[in-house]
Formats: sequence, structure tokens, C-alpha cells
Amino acid sequence: MASRISVWMKGHPLVAYFVLAYALTWLVQLPLILSAQGLLHMRIPPGLHFLASIGPILAAFIVTGITGGAAGIRELVGRMSHWRVGIGWVLIALFSPAALFLIAVVILRISNGAWPGLSQFGYVAGLPQLGWLAGWVFHTLTFGFGEETGWRGFALPRLQRGRSALSATLILTVFWALWHLPLFFYKENYMDMGIGGAIGFFLGMLAGAIVLTWLYNSTNGSILMVALWHGAFNTAIAGAEGGIAAIVSTFIMVGAVIIVLVAKPANLSRSGKFVVPARGESRVRHPTTA
Repeated sequence: MASRISVWMKGHPLVAYFVLAYALTWLVQLPLILSAQGLLHMRIPPGLHFLASIGPILAAFIVTGITGGAAGIRELVGRMSHWRVGIGWVLIALFSPAALFLIAVVILRISNGAWPGLSQFGYVAGLPQLGWLAGWVFHTLTFGFGEETGWRGFALPRLQRGRSALSATLILTVFWALWHLPLFFYKENYMDMGIGGAIGFFLGMLAGAIVLTWLYNSTNGSILMVALWHGAFNTAIAGAEGGIAAIVSTFIMVGAVIIVLVAKPANLSRSGKFVVPARGESRVRHPTTA
């Protein structure tokens, strides 16, 4: 039975990854859903939400181990620590969301005549005792590496094989957005969105995905860079006032449009796109303009 599953995974690595990522994450989130819907009458630690970040990274390692063996695991881990990408890309990954946060703060100060609350920068829901710096690290280690090792590290280079980077990003965004579905059943800000809010949520995710594809392809498939950006983005908006989050998201949407126009849909990067070859899943081809 195990060998049959292994053979199937080797033939369908992307499908196996998506199924595992959903299953592992949703299993963790199930108690939170049952509690929020009044079906489970016991206190569930809100911090359990962050444990859900293990789904994509575990799925990536499991499928990579089965399809690529030890060499595949070493290659994946190597991209998780790939930092030699140029100081400019490191600064973009680390600080561009924080810069957008500060710009949003200034805009609100000018428009409202008062400074918005800044204490929510780096806030971690359920763990208020963490300061902004510890919160930044926490966001990066959980949903930063937890998500990006799977979505960009494993899935994107496979989806980009034979497709334009923009098409691959759109496909990935659909699966990425659906992965967030349980949030609409236990997190208040998601439960209150409505249809219009859900559409806006998807468009925001698509814009963020385009930025992440641009960063990923431009840094030769560095999982580290996209994880740093994802963690910094969550740090900036996870606890921010609504106005700040809206302004930051608007800037990212504009940035995504500029990336598509300048870098072009084929690669979403002037360095080419990072893909894996059709055979030998443990090996990764360097960026190409093809």
C-alpha cells in the first residue's frame, strides 16, 4: 500500500502536495472551527491558529522526500537558507512592508490630523506579550517559512514549468486562497467580510502572489527571501488598524500591476523564472528567459 502511494505521489507531486497541505492545516484548524461555531464546548488556545502554518512546509518536505529523496530534501533546505541574492533584494524582502506601513501611517496622519495607533506593529493575536521585534520573528518563522516553503518553494517552480509565471501565479493563488477557507469559520475579521470582502481578499492575495513570484524568480528561487517578505508583511498588517492595512494593500496591488507591465507575464522577473525539470524532481533548473 505504501509503495503504491509513493508511486502515485511521484507521478502527481503537485496534487499530492495540495492534498497534504490542505489536510494537515485543516486538521489543526478543526478544533478552532468547532469552538467558534459552538459545536465544541471547551477552551481552545488561540495560538493553535499559528500551528496551522505547518501544513504547507510539512507537505513540501513529505512530497519532496518521496519524489526526490535525500538530494531533494537537501536542495529544498538549501533554498530555505539561500541568502546570497544581492543586498537590494535582501532589503526589499526584509523592509519593504515596513516601509509601506510607515507611508500609510504618514498618509493617515495627514488626512486625519492625528497619528494612528502604532503599537499594533508586530502584534501577534493570542500572544500579546511578544514585543514588536519578537512578533516579527514569530510571524516569519510561522506563516513566513511555514507557507512559503510549500507555496513558493515547492509548488510554484513546478507550476511554472510549461506555463508563464503569471499563469502559474494565478493557479497557485486559487489553491492558496482556498487553503485559507477555514479562517472564514473561526476568525472574526474573516467571518465579517461578506462576499465583497472575500472578493477583495482574493484580489489582494493575487497581488501579493505576483510580488512574491517576482521576488522568488529574481532571487534564483530563494525561499528565504519570500519567507522574510511574508513575515514582514504579516508583521506590518496583522494587528494594524483598518486604514493602514487598506493603504498597504493598495500599494501592493499597484506594485503588482507595475511588475506585470515591466517584468512581463512570461517570467514576472528580468532574471527569468525558476522551474524544476520534468524529470528528476530533486533537481532545479536555474532561471531562464525561456
